[in-house]
Amino acid sequence: MTAARRPRLAKRRRMRGFTQESLAAALGADRSTVARWERGQCDPQPYHRSKLCELLQISPDELDELLTIDAAGMQVHASPAQRRVLQGRVIAATVVTPDVGSDELEDMNRRELLRLLSIAGTLVAMPNPVTDEHADDSEHISQYEQLNSHLWQVYALSESKRTVYPVVRQQLDLLTGSLHRAHSSAAHKRLCVATGDLLQLAGEIFFDSNRYTDAAHCYKLAADASKEGDAFDLWACALARHAYLGLYERRFEDVTPILEGAARVARRGDGQLSTRHWVAAVQAEAYAGLGDLDACQRALDEAEQVKALTKPVMPGGWLRFDGSRLAEERGTCYAALGRADLASEALAKALDTATSPRRRGSILADLAALGVQTRDLDRVLNYGGQAIELAEQTRSSGYIGRKLQGLRTQLAPLSSDNRAAQLSDRIAQL
Repeated sequence: MTAARRPRLAKRRRMRGFTQESLAAALGADRSTVARWERGQCDPQPYHRSKLCELLQISPDELDELLTIDAAGMQVHASPAQRRVLQGRVIAATVVTPDVGSDELEDMNRRELLRLLSIAGTLVAMPNPVTDEHADDSEHISQYEQLNSHLWQVYALSESKRTVYPVVRQQLDLLTGSLHRAHSSAAHKRLCVATGDLLQLAGEIFFDSNRYTDAAHCYKLAADASKEGDAFDLWACALARHAYLGLYERRFEDVTPILEGAARVARRGDGQLSTRHWVAAVQAEAYAGLGDLDACQRALDEAEQVKALTKPVMPGGWLRFDGSRLAEERGTCYAALGRADLASEALAKALDTATSPRRRGSILADLAALGVQTRDLDRVLNYGGQAIELAEQTRSSGYIGRKLQGLRTQLAPLSSDNRAAQLSDRIAQL
């Protein structure tokens, strides 16, 4: 069945010289949002409509005309109210096909990623040995390690994390090629460690983009590669990141065994690194989700011990826990446990020290959720609005948006207030 589309909206965009990406950038939105408008999956919200009219050089009435849906090749002419009702019926009755060059390209990228993961997984588990164990590939492998470190830095500094992915995939392709060639056992272990490192970065990019299944594939193979390389700290971090997927989906009982395994692996690692303390901080979130205050507090106390370490505790991008975010993590845990008093104090302290836009957005979303708990709508609107703005600016809808989606669910009791309904609509657009 033919998908519901808005060809005249797309035609007007092209006439004004915009691609979906450039129009989205001018609006402060995501390209996928513009794509959904043109596919008829949703309407622009009021705060986008005026700017959209300005960029396309049309009137509001003309925009309404462009937003009519072309169903089965027939242009639908209706009032805005009739159009919204009809749009819902058309979408419900059709299968929406992807735009060539956007969703279809994304699907091709995903297939390519899964191909690389399959090859890398086989080569990690079944290396191609050489007879000369003294063969020296150190310089070659060192280049991979240095580039991995550089990519983590680029990822940390990038406002839109997904822009780093093409280079990461290219690096993964090169590493896979190296794993395919014969190496000494020592070189193979180093390549496995480099692969485990890079796969965690790929997983972080997908996690930030809300692509949890792809992230899970990356983290699982990262754990396997790290294990093969005898890199216990890297292995534990991959397990902890895998557990985060379950935390964000509130599957606390499912992730507890993963985190217990991560804690055991971390204890076999370098005691001067912060790995075990970071795992404890993640465990605290799981215990909070289960409502176990005592276990949560013990895990937080263990995480606090990171401050007693005397040497550098973060060897690379794959381990970034130095205790600087403990106030934020305490606030998140206390909020989950329903202790609004303790959570407010911890989160306010965290907000004062947070410099990363993504981190500030996460804290603001938590503060807004506390406003729901205390029925303080002004607080919800203030903090929630700021968090949405940061999510839109950074395009980090996976990281900040996931918390905001949880906030949207909690807003239901306040939905009779028009301001709460408007905030919910803004979150829906993420």
